[in-house]
Amino acid sequence: MVEFHFFPFAETDKIPVMRGQWFIDGTWQPLEEEESNLIEQEHLNCFRGQQMQENFDMEVSKPVDGKEVVYHLPPFSLPSLFKWRGYKESTDAACLKRKRSQAVHSFKLSRNHVDWHSVDEVYLYSDATTSKIARTVTQKLGFSKASSSGTRLHRGYVEEATLEDKPSQTTHIVFVVHGIGQKMDQGRIIKNTAMMRDTARKIEEKYFCNLATHVEFLPVEWRSKLALDGDTVDSITPDKVRGLRDMLNSSAMDIMYYTSPLYRDELVKGLQQELNRLYMLFCSRNPEFEEKGGKVSIVSHSLGCVITYDIMTGWNPVRLYEQLLQKEEEDLEDRWMSYAEQHLLEELYITKQRLREIEERLHELKASTISKTPALKFKVENFFCMGSPLAVFLALRGIRPGNSGSQDHILPRTICNRLLNIFHPTDPVAYRLEPLILKHYSNISPVQIHWYNTANPLPYEHMKPSFLNPTKEPTSVTESESIPTIPSPATSPVMVRRHYGESITNIGKASILGAASIGKGLGGMLFSRFGRSSAPTSQTSETGKEGTEGEDKKPVAIHSTVGTPTFPHSSSGFLDPTLELEHRIDFELREGLVESRYWSAVTSHTAYWSSMDIALFLLTFMYKQDQEDADKSNLDPV
Repeated sequence: MVEFHFFPFAETDKIPVMRGQWFIDGTWQPLEEEESNLIEQEHLNCFRGQQMQENFDMEVSKPVDGKEVVYHLPPFSLPSLFKWRGYKESTDAACLKRKRSQAVHSFKLSRNHVDWHSVDEVYLYSDATTSKIARTVTQKLGFSKASSSGTRLHRGYVEEATLEDKPSQTTHIVFVVHGIGQKMDQGRIIKNTAMMRDTARKIEEKYFCNLATHVEFLPVEWRSKLALDGDTVDSITPDKVRGLRDMLNSSAMDIMYYTSPLYRDELVKGLQQELNRLYMLFCSRNPEFEEKGGKVSIVSHSLGCVITYDIMTGWNPVRLYEQLLQKEEEDLEDRWMSYAEQHLLEELYITKQRLREIEERLHELKASTISKTPALKFKVENFFCMGSPLAVFLALRGIRPGNSGSQDHILPRTICNRLLNIFHPTDPVAYRLEPLILKHYSNISPVQIHWYNTANPLPYEHMKPSFLNPTKEPTSVTESESIPTIPSPATSPVMVRRHYGESITNIGKASILGAASIGKGLGGMLFSRFGRSSAPTSQTSETGKEGTEGEDKKPVAIHSTVGTPTFPHSSSGFLDPTLELEHRIDFELREGLVESRYWSAVTSHTAYWSSMDIALFLLTFMYKQDQEDADKSNLDPV
C-alpha cells in the first residue's frame, strides 16, 4: 500500500490521504480510491492465502482404451508440466493458453468490470458501448480479450519504498503570493505554484543536480478567507453585461479594497496571518529546517507585491495623513490671519503637542512591558516581485530618488536582504524600481534575464549598466553614421526590444533618404533581434572591440545631442561606477523572436508562472546564496 501525502495550502482545505493499492500497468498511476477499495475487497474474498506464482490447477484429458478420461492435476509449474509424460509440449502450451485466456473470476463495477485470469493477472475493462464493440470485433479477428481492450492492473507499486527514497533536505522555502483575481478563480494560485514548482524541478535536474539541497515552493492563498463588504458590491451591480461586471468585481475590485481605509487592514492581516501560519506549519513538520538555518524567500505577483511590501516595512496610511496635516499647518502659518484665528491656532498647536506627549509616554510604557511582535515570524532573504505595480504605489506615497545607490532607500536590508523586480517588457501592470533610488537609472537599461538554454551566460553581477538612449534619433544620414553599431545581447545587457523598435522607426525615416539607410536599418534590426548569447570568451572579445570603437565615436554623438542629459561614463559607454546601484533590482525578460507586442500586452501579466527563464533566475540567486553561506561556514576560524 502506498500513501500519497499532500501539503494543506489553506486552513480550510481538507485533503485526504490517498492510499494507492491497485496501479495501472505502464504509467503506474493509482486507481481511484473508491474503485480500488472495491477491487481489493473482492480480491481478498476470492484469493486470500494464495501465492502470486504461475502455479494453477488444470484439467487435461487423455484417451485410455478408447475412452476419454479426465485427469485433475495438482498445482505445478510450467516447466514440470511440459515434462509430464505422454503429452507433447505444443499440445500442452495450446491448452494452457486457452485455459489462461478464460477469466476465473469477474467483478462488476459502476462503469467497468474486472477479470481475474489468475491471482496475479488482473485486467480492467470499460463497459462503454464503444469499448464493447471494439472487443467483439478484435476477438472475432483472433485477438484475446485482454490484449485487445484490457488494462492490466497491479496490486502494489512497481518497487518497494526504502528509507533513502526521499527528496533532498529542504534548505530554502519560497512563499508564492497571488495578486488580484483570486476570487474569480479560486485555487488558481495553487495551480500556478504547481507550474512554477514543476518548472523549477526541471531546471534543478539540469543545472543543480549535484547539490544536496532543495528549494520548496508553497502557495499562499489569502483572498478566499476575507469577508470584506460581503455581497454589498454585488447587490449594487447592474444586470446589463453582468458577466463583465462580475469579472471586474472579482479582480480589479481588490485594488479598490486595498486603497480603502476601511478594508485595507483586513487584506494586510489576511496575508500576514497566512504567511505566519504556513511557516509555523512547515517548521512543525520539518523541525530541522529552523535548526539548520533554513532560509525563506517570497515571490509575489501583481498587487501581492504591494501588500507584502507593506507587511515587511510596516507602512501605514496614517503616517501619510500625519505628514499631510503637518504640511497644512505650515501653509496656515504663511497666510494672513486675524488675532482671533491666531489665538485659536495657538491653542490647537498646544493641544496637539500635549496629545503627542501623552501618546509617546503611552507607547514607551507599552514598549517597556510588552515586546513588539514582528509582523512576520521569519526573516525574508529574497523578495521577488513579478509584474509588480509597487513602484507606482511608492511614487504616489511620496518616495523620490535620492543620492545613495543602496536598496535601503526603499527597502532596508535589515528587513529583506535582496529585492528583485522581474517584469515582461510588455506587461502593462509592471513598473521599474531603480529610478526611485537613483533618478538617472530611468535612462539605464534593466538587466535582461538569460534564456534558460543559453550556454555559459554572463553572471548577472558582472553585467555593467548601459544607457538606453545615449543619443537622440538621427535626423540625417551624416548624423546617423556617427552612432555606434547596436550591440547584440551577448555583448551587453542593453534592451534589444528598444533598439528593435528604434530600428523600425529609423527605417521609416531612412526611406526618404535612400536605400542605403534602409539596408543599414534592416541589418541592425536583424542583428539585434536574432543575436543570441554566446560563450564568455566571445563576449569579452566583442565587448573589448566595442569599447575601443566607442572611444572615438561616442563622445562625438553625445556632444551633438540636444536636450539629452549626460552622465559621467567610461570610454566604453557604460555608467561611471560611482553612480551605480549597490545591486541591480530591475530584471527584464527577453521578448520572443516572433512575439507580437499587442498580444503580449494582454497575456504577459499572467505568463510568469511557467517560464523556464524565471525558474532558472530564481534558483540561480537562491542556490548561489546557499552555496556562499556554506562556504563561509566551512572556513576555519582565524
